[in-house]
Order: sequence, then structure tokens, then C-alpha cells
Amino acid sequence: MPGLKDVKDKIKGVKKTAQITKAMNMVASAKLRGAQEKMERFRPYAGKFAEAMRDLSGGMEGNDLPLMEVREVKTVEIVVVTSDRGLCGSFNANIIKTAERLKKQYEAAGKTVSFVTVGKKGTQAFRKRGKVRAHFNDIMGSFQMFNAREISHNITEAFLNGESDQVDIVYGKFHSIASQKPEREELLPIKPLTSEEGGTEVKSEISGSYSYEPDPGEIMEVLLPLFLNVQIYHAMLEVGASEHAARMTAMDNATNACKDMIKQLTQLYNKARQAAVTGELMDIVGGAEALKG
Repeated sequence: MPGLKDVKDKIKGVKKTAQITKAMNMVASAKLRGAQEKMERFRPYAGKFAEAMRDLSGGMEGNDLPLMEVREVKTVEIVVVTSDRGLCGSFNANIIKTAERLKKQYEAAGKTVSFVTVGKKGTQAFRKRGKVRAHFNDIMGSFQMFNAREISHNITEAFLNGESDQVDIVYGKFHSIASQKPEREELLPIKPLTSEEGGTEVKSEISGSYSYEPDPGEIMEVLLPLFLNVQIYHAMLEVGASEHAARMTAMDNATNACKDMIKQLTQLYNKARQAAVTGELMDIVGGAEALKG
């Protein structure tokens, strides 16, 4: 049985850890409110932007514009969006596993895969494999639209130069405080709306055709890069909110684990103290009996 001092020191150490995890939980909770509000405000904008782009691209051929050019896929680039910091449970690990699984699927089909990582955790994971073409670290704490524009420009330039034939994005989508799941979307080439995507019900409601000024091709040429910016920024917002929610849950679990450990250590301390008191009493009784003899 460990000594009283050892157990007491352990209890003190676990209590300090519980204080830290509780404080981190409160900080994550405060940050989550702002990040979630920002994300929820942006979701309708991203949805309407996608709807407008699908409507514009519905009557266009896939190769009318460079960013819509569909070609034989030999090289795939995967944009992986993670957080810069850890201590958020398995959130980043799930995104990395999803991206790794996607890479294996493409390589099994004979395609070459490279990565563009957004967030330090993703960079650390894939840099060891030598597959990172570009990385953007230390921006997830306070990112803005210009960060998304920089990432979009990087992957667009690679696509137009023929370095990649398809670009996917993998990120953590915020469903609730308790649920953040990895999501995969295709960024490039941007494909026009199909009947399966649009649905027959939606098309049956449209009673007329829209006319655009200027020509839809000219509008698309301007809007396509902006659409990519919006998609990447939306993914970053989702990861930002998901990170705080995951950290909040992880720190809450850690605090509860500390409480359980303190309870167990306290019981052990009481047993050790009782054993020490019993031993001292036996020594006193034994000494008294020896004096009587």
C-alpha cells in the first residue's frame, strides 16, 4: 500500500488538473457561442450562393469555363481542414482518418494523390507521408475570408496548370455540441446541376425561364472563384465551431474522470491512514503488554 504522503500528493495533483480542465471547458464554451453564431449566420448565405450557381450552370456545358472542365482524373488533390490545437478528443483524428481512407481509395484506382492542409494537426499528420503540396498553419484561431481566398487561389492555380484533375475537401461538419462528423465534398471541377441533384419536383415548380444580363458565361467567370472562396470559408467555419464543441466535451469528460480518480484516491488515502493508525495502536498495545510483563 502506498504511503500517506504519496497518496496525498497525488490527490493534490489530480485536483489541480481538474481545475485546469474545468477552466478549459469554460473557455471552449465561451468561444463556441461566438463560433457557432458566426457559422449559423453564414450557412444560409453559402446555401443560397450554391443554389444560384447551380441555376446559372444548369444550361451550360461542362467545358465552357476552365474551372468547370471535366477531364480524365489522374491526379487528385485533397484539401484537409483541421484545427491548429489539440485537446479536442478524436475530432482531428477522425478527419485525418477520413482523408487517409479517401487517399487509399484513389490510389487503389491508380490515381496520384496530394494534400493541401489547413490547420497544424493535418500538416503534422500528412507531412510524415511526404504528400503535402501546400500547407496553411496558425490561421484557424482567427481566420478571415482573405485566408480562404488565399487557399482557393492556391488550389485553383494548381488545377488550371494541370497539377490536379480533381480537388476534394475533407473537414469536420458541426451537427451539434455532441456530434461533429467528417464531411467530404468535391470542389473542382465545379459541375453543372443535373436532374438528380435538382430533383423533378423543383423543376416542375418553375413556370418560366430566367434571363441574365450580362451573359451567364460572363457571370460564371466572375462568380466561380468567389464560389470556391465561399465553400472553403464555410468549411473553415464548420471546423472552427466543431473544434470548440469537441474540446468542450473532451474537457468535461476529463474533469469527470479527475473527480472519479479523486474519489478513488481519497478512499485509498483513508485506508492507508486507517492502516497507519491501526499499526500505531498495535505498537502502543504491544509496548504496554511488554511493560506489564
